Amino acid sequence: MTSHTGRLYALALALVVFFLSWAVLAARPWATSTPDARLRTLATREAQLRREAALVRALVAQRWATYHARLAARKAAIASAKAVAARQAAALATSAAPSPSPSVRVVTLPPLTITRTS
Repeated sequence: MTSHTGRLYALALALVVFFLSWAVLAARPWATSTPDARLRTLATREAQLRREAALVRALVAQRWATYHARLAARKAAIASAKAVAARQAAALATSAAPSPSPSVRVVTLPPLTITRTS
């Protein structure tokens, strides 16, 4: 081979074959894929956490519903207490006669005597 272009093509082809074979060998297509023990442990932990999260979500939903029911009952009790107080105030305002003014007793004290000894 006396042509420089032929040598360059041969070198380029050799490099392409070299890197292609390197990529094929690095991929290890013949290796059996056995899952790593750490990955299996991680997957089981993830499943456990998902189950626990579902239980927690259900518990929070139940507590939230209980809270809303108690809050509605308390608001109803407060509203009824206010209505009763308003009715009592209205009844007192309409039925109460003007009360007589209270008797006032005026007390007269002797004058205050201050003595200084300085």
